[in-house]
Amino acid sequence: MTPGTDSAPSESSRIAYRTAGGLAVERTATPCDPEVLTALVQSVEHRRGGVLSSGMEYPGRYSRWHLGYVDPCVEVAARGRRVTAVPLNDRGRVLMPVIATAFAEHTAPGADPGTADRLEVTVPEPGPGEFFTEEQRSRRPSVFSVLRSVVALFSAEEDPHLGLYGAFGYDLAFQFEPVEPVLERDPEDRDLVLHLPDSIVVRDRKRETCLRYTYEFTREGAAPEAGPATTHGLPRETEPTPAVVPAEIPPPPEPGSYARIVEKAKERFVRGDLFEVVPGHRTYGACESPARFYERLRERNPAPYEFFFNLGEGEYLVGASPEMFVRVSGTPGQGQRVETCPISGTIARGDDALGDAENIRELLSSLKEESELTMCTDVDRNDKSRVCEPGSVRVIGRRQIELYSRLIHTVDHIEGRLRPEFDALDAFLTHMWAVTVTGAPKTWAMRFIEQHETTPRRWYGGAVGVINFNGAMNTGLTLRTAHIQNGVATVRVGATLLYDSDPDAEERETFLKARALLETLALDSAPRADRPETAPAEPEAAPLPAAGAGMRVLLVDYEDSFVNTLADYVRRHGADVTTVRHGFDPALLDELAPDLVVLSPGPGLPADFDTAALLDELDRRGLPVFGVCLGLQAMVEHAGGELLTLAEPVHGKPGRIRVEGGDLLSGLAENGLFTGARYHSTYTTPERVKGFTVTAVTGDPAAPVVMAVEDPAARKWAVQFHPESILTAAVGERIIERVLRMAR
Repeated sequence: MTPGTDSAPSESSRIAYRTAGGLAVERTATPCDPEVLTALVQSVEHRRGGVLSSGMEYPGRYSRWHLGYVDPCVEVAARGRRVTAVPLNDRGRVLMPVIATAFAEHTAPGADPGTADRLEVTVPEPGPGEFFTEEQRSRRPSVFSVLRSVVALFSAEEDPHLGLYGAFGYDLAFQFEPVEPVLERDPEDRDLVLHLPDSIVVRDRKRETCLRYTYEFTREGAAPEAGPATTHGLPRETEPTPAVVPAEIPPPPEPGSYARIVEKAKERFVRGDLFEVVPGHRTYGACESPARFYERLRERNPAPYEFFFNLGEGEYLVGASPEMFVRVSGTPGQGQRVETCPISGTIARGDDALGDAENIRELLSSLKEESELTMCTDVDRNDKSRVCEPGSVRVIGRRQIELYSRLIHTVDHIEGRLRPEFDALDAFLTHMWAVTVTGAPKTWAMRFIEQHETTPRRWYGGAVGVINFNGAMNTGLTLRTAHIQNGVATVRVGATLLYDSDPDAEERETFLKARALLETLALDSAPRADRPETAPAEPEAAPLPAAGAGMRVLLVDYEDSFVNTLADYVRRHGADVTTVRHGFDPALLDELAPDLVVLSPGPGLPADFDTAALLDELDRRGLPVFGVCLGLQAMVEHAGGELLTLAEPVHGKPGRIRVEGGDLLSGLAENGLFTGARYHSTYTTPERVKGFTVTAVTGDPAAPVVMAVEDPAARKWAVQFHPESILTAAVGERIIERVLRMAR
């Protein structure tokens, strides 16, 4: 995607505007030779800065562009929940009073506010009395609360380039997801480094333009004692960073070590704790020149997100990532577009075009690879549904092929429209981190990763990119990335594991993914297409009132990665949905007085979440209940039924479901048969169900697995399959509509 572009001037042009925080900005755009970017790369090796480019052209997803900056004026960093801002030159000192205003919003009374040369604030954990529904969780206090305040003061719609550029580390997710750290960490390791540049070179290869944007800032009406009030006349240079000093290269991973992790993951799949998981391990290479490595990597392995950052303190990031993380465009508060392109499904390139074609056929024919991407897309849709307008989350590209230097991938393209009360940072947080680098259910997958990887991920699995001050955002995942420190490039790679995974094959895949970077390091050390319009539909009879109009629905989240999509489906029918994590005080049931309680899917077993206690409370109040997957298992077990474990788990697989009566599913599909998404290893059979009528089973008459149960008198319904999955798209939304009508 091309970052925001202006019409190209033939000579310098200037605009002036004022930010929301009252800062006066003058921007000058000057045409320049594209070779300026080559020189800029060399500068970034020795001074703080960044270069981002896109070497791939995929219509509707990516176009080719290139931008860079050096000598930014301010750096914002985070270590855990501690956020700092430091000026990198005198120009940055002009901006520090503005940033201090943002930091002050999060500084405890009596705390040291910092100085003109260093601001610092520690964001406390929410107190025991602070409660956040799932819809509000992206506003839970974190380092992003401080970033949101900084962005708010610099916000202005006039400029598409000015913003905070840099890297977001994996551990930031622990401020959003309840994951307890297990691995030892250095408290001085940075989880976030963002630069505020005041000179940016932007090359748009499609328009064949290259412009240098330079900025001057003035704090109008500033008191003299507050320091310089304008950047006019101040030099842009910053101090050089430490030179790259070679160090000893660690040994490669022990053969078979990754395969052993795969075996452990397969045990968790059987129990139903995980549907998929993406553990990683590290390989190493020598890197004498990060700038030369970046240029060679771009040439050898073009990718949609190519990047080179000098983060200071001797740290560099160089990568050629194939995957978008979160991209946000449009005007804040007016249905901004949120996009992601999850990648899952991998095969090696062929020897030539004919070999590529054979391998693409094999990739598209693999049920395992299809299941991987299906789960990723279902989780991604769920992430968007937390913050997007009901019904706006759509899959606009399915199993599309992308070719890279060594690999072929299948890619989905998903979009949604932000609800007016949310912004780009909300979109970023709700996706953190992508299922393609964690797994599903996401929280449980991240716990598995924390328990089975040997070192913290640091920057791997996080993101790089820009938070624009006009409300946009463009970020890529830090995959195919080298973290360079002391002349050692650490390359972490992983594979998407399912129950079907072959341990040795998955280990081989990780080394295949690392090849492009390692081979390039070895060289260095040697001397959307628019949819067609459709005809307008014929006039229809006046529709019935929305099934959920006026209803309050409480959705209980059992740490699942699909709960927000489920909530979105309910909202599409007019209901007001509140989502809360399990374990809440039962008094909330009386406070919210829901018309329907939905028990979400989830990993593990009902006992892991003490579902019986909640079902007792619901029975006392006579509240209608609808359970999905784990929800069905909990309701069956609570009524005296028995649960079993499948010989082989079924995760992300389509299942043929046969309706055998009842009100919930009857009449939804021809001949009473439809396809539904199965994500489970725990199940029950008709003869083991007590207190419910079994109304749907799998299509195999010889070994039926219960797929739906009903107790209409008690207003209880449940399904074992996932109505919110894309695999259940033919009937999923109608099932939710029917539940709402029956619960009235």
